[in-house]
Amino acid sequence: MVAHSNIDYSLYLVTSRDTGILSPSNDYFHILEQALIGGVTIVQIREKDADTGEFIEVARKSKEICDRYKVPILINDRIDIALAIGAHGVHVGQKDMPVTTARRLLPKNSIVGIGSVWGTRTKKLTNPIVGVRGVGSILRILDGTDIKAVAIGGVKRANLLRTLHGAVSPTNHPLDGVAIVSDIMGAEDPRARCEALSTTLREFRDAFSSSSTSAFRPSTLTDNWSTDSIKHGVGELMQVLRASNPLVHQITNSVVTTQSANITLAVGGSPIMATTPEEMEDLAKYPGALLINIGTLTTENLDGMFKAGFFANVNKKPLVCDPVGVGATQFRKGTVSELLSTWQASVIKGNAGELAALAGSSEVDAKGVDSAGSFEDPIKFVKNLARRERCVIVLTGVTDYVSDGDRVVLLKNGHEMLGRITGSGCMLGSCIASFCGAAASVGEDLAVGRLVRGDMFLGAIAGILVLTIASERAVARNDVKGPGTFLPALIDEAAALKPEDIIDAAKIELA
Repeated sequence: MVAHSNIDYSLYLVTSRDTGILSPSNDYFHILEQALIGGVTIVQIREKDADTGEFIEVARKSKEICDRYKVPILINDRIDIALAIGAHGVHVGQKDMPVTTARRLLPKNSIVGIGSVWGTRTKKLTNPIVGVRGVGSILRILDGTDIKAVAIGGVKRANLLRTLHGAVSPTNHPLDGVAIVSDIMGAEDPRARCEALSTTLREFRDAFSSSSTSAFRPSTLTDNWSTDSIKHGVGELMQVLRASNPLVHQITNSVVTTQSANITLAVGGSPIMATTPEEMEDLAKYPGALLINIGTLTTENLDGMFKAGFFANVNKKPLVCDPVGVGATQFRKGTVSELLSTWQASVIKGNAGELAALAGSSEVDAKGVDSAGSFEDPIKFVKNLARRERCVIVLTGVTDYVSDGDRVVLLKNGHEMLGRITGSGCMLGSCIASFCGAAASVGEDLAVGRLVRGDMFLGAIAGILVLTIASERAVARNDVKGPGTFLPALIDEAAALKPEDIIDAAKIELA
């Protein structure tokens, strides 16, 4: 912990000369200078094994390099060395001090390191990993103070965006920076690595400053929040989906893969039902979206889920999570918690029981994939969960609730026949993923009306309305006699829907 004002903590390099970390093709001082050129904003010199004389020499030369680039330098633990070289400050570890105590004791402009966020090989951990989602609750304690917060422990280029996006308090307090060791010190090209890290940091901050609740959550509806704007936005997104034909990668319930694939085709997406872990990196590079549905959770497809979500985040690809039956077993609860701590979802969809289990609420019981009960205040629940998980939340039921953490939309279309066929909830996940893929495809070549690229809120609403309105139209057909004839009619009607049908039939309320 260090007290110093006017320091940019965003890209915080903690140095290491450990041969197990240092790139063998680069000299330590060369790595340091290249990292500074690439965008490192503050440097902490850490020497675990050096004697005093060697530590002073390394620190003095490091400071000369940092001074050339006007970057402040801190010394780990050794106040005497910090004074000897004229360092800007000293990092003093305060083992096991709770953040609540730190908040009370630390002077103005202090900095707290929060971690370990991820597993790390640079330091033996004496406490459990905090995890990305655990950082937010710690940040909440620092709200209203001048204390800076930096995430430490295993942060690297591959998980940086997940770290930044997930490590934000429910009251919208973001991290002030990330401390990185091996991903910079071990890089073959430290300058390029730091430039990439700096770009991600800058993009996050730019997006975060323009959004009241979450980074990377733009919305078509920001300036025109009304039921008519939603209906027309959905109609425009339908056109984009059919024109862009995004690849919708689905790791889903094996019981209903055919229905899920067919409904994806019907609304305009291109389904691929791939579970092999070795394919995930390549599939994430294609424009579209990813759906992860844990309906038939196995140890075989679990690795694919982790890797698919990870690479989707790396490629900024929409990710829809459907935690089917999450409250039924401890295995499912633990798995979903680990998945959501590993990658960032764009949308989480579930019934009352599933979302209650995800939120750790006892208000609603879950029995398998069924939900027993409802929330006393579903509007408040979905808004709070969206803020906590930093994504769009879809609560399904007789009325569907959709929230981005700021706003809540109530959707009241649908027919009870949806509950009499297997996999209607899984099909809904496919529809939402398809429209989120379309929202990510909006651009100069696919600009319709006033659509904003990356609008996951509108994508979730569109997926729900298309399936539920198609269900109403299917039941009204003379050839539908029951569940057996309803399913193919549902797919037919979803394919036949036009934007004007949405505008005429959508039942929308704004909370």
